[in-house]
Amino acid sequence: MNKWLALSFSFATLLTGCASNTSDITSSPSANLTTLYDYSITSPNGKTLTVDRLAKELKNADIILVGEWHSHPAAHLLQSQLFAALYQQNSQLTLSMEQFTRDKQAIVDQYLAGKIGERTLVSEGNAWPNYDSDYRPLVEFAKQNNLDVIAANAPKNIVRCISKNGPEYLNKLPSSERSWIAQSLTLDKDAYQTKFLNSMHHGNEEQNLRMFAAQTAWDDTMAESMVAYLNTHPNKQIIHVAGRFHTMEGLGTASRIKARNPNLKVALVTPITTSEVLSDGALDYKVTMAPLPVRYVQKEKQNKAMMGMMKRNKDLKCYE
Repeated sequence: MNKWLALSFSFATLLTGCASNTSDITSSPSANLTTLYDYSITSPNGKTLTVDRLAKELKNADIILVGEWHSHPAAHLLQSQLFAALYQQNSQLTLSMEQFTRDKQAIVDQYLAGKIGERTLVSEGNAWPNYDSDYRPLVEFAKQNNLDVIAANAPKNIVRCISKNGPEYLNKLPSSERSWIAQSLTLDKDAYQTKFLNSMHHGNEEQNLRMFAAQTAWDDTMAESMVAYLNTHPNKQIIHVAGRFHTMEGLGTASRIKARNPNLKVALVTPITTSEVLSDGALDYKVTMAPLPVRYVQKEKQNKAMMGMMKRNKDLKCYE
């Protein structure tokens, strides 16, 4: 699979909201990773940790960014177990999610308060297709323990329109919708933009910059959502779950958090496969897990899927 398909927000994933799949990374699972639920945690200094020990090391962080490969069983198991372990040592905990968007915050709050049922949350909250299997445990833990859940992300349709029309599209939004996106987007040529553009092997520079504006709209919105929450809840700790391209190596959402409040302590927990090496100086806690099955073996089937996604993006209706 081409490298650009491994991004959580390349042109194709911009259309689908999917993050990278571990099958996009060449690796062989180690002997102790015998099932897709197995994982091994390593600290930045190379020590092997249990989930409880990881929680202790994260005790003083203001925000913990936990990356995932969407639909990976081990990634979602880790998130649930870490969420519970963090709560055991600090009940002042809040869950932040890429998987719900700002415009659906009221729906999420109504569900947590018991005013609506889960099927209403899923349908009216635009929950992801894998909500029941992968995100239900997180939301239910928050609900059972009266914890807040931040619907942190930007609405997909607006982000797609940014990809199609560029960041200037935000000026066309009604005021009621403009608040669903970060007030400012980080469009400078920073390390995150460089990493994103270097991974693109299609399109021209103008197209790729529009796509990056869409990418950072997600990151800036999630970062702003968390920083704003901590401004009004200063004693809380946040655990945020998102596709790993948004969270890893201090780029993406982490850098956008720091730009808004450099005093916040941000910790990174990143899934990797056995042969993968993060960039020099990365301070991520690494969670090694087996790769998921390869999505496509035949190139023509992969291309057909991509063309279908691109057509849906072309037919997207945006404000004129």
